[in-house]
Amino acid sequence: MWLEHVNLTVSDLDAAAKFYCELLDLQVRWRREPGAPETPAIHIGDDRSYLALFLADPAKAEHLPEPEYSRVGFNHVGFVIEDLDAKVAWLAERGIEAEIMDEYEPGRRAYFIDPDGFEVELVEYR
Repeated sequence: MWLEHVNLTVSDLDAAAKFYCELLDLQVRWRREPGAPETPAIHIGDDRSYLALFLADPAKAEHLPEPEYSRVGFNHVGFVIEDLDAKVAWLAERGIEAEIMDEYEPGRRAYFIDPDGFEVELVEYR
């Protein structure tokens, strides 16, 4: 079993695709251009799994509240990466603060809030 995809609705489709492609070394798999009858979307990932990014309606494009683990609902998505310190530095260069959590086993983890308010976890296994 593996997770095929996760859908995220974002305020700026191109900016979100660029952010996640650069952060996670992903490629654009498919794109539905603005002007199509359906919502503009971009799928980024590899041959096995992907992020499906959909463009929010500008009238409804409010950002998510801070993640709250005590209420029902989605709270974050996690990605396995090779070099946690390099990714945390990459985020810092873009003004995004990440909290590194070293006490988890068997790997190290960092959490941050993406530009649309989604909590993201990066995991580096030893």
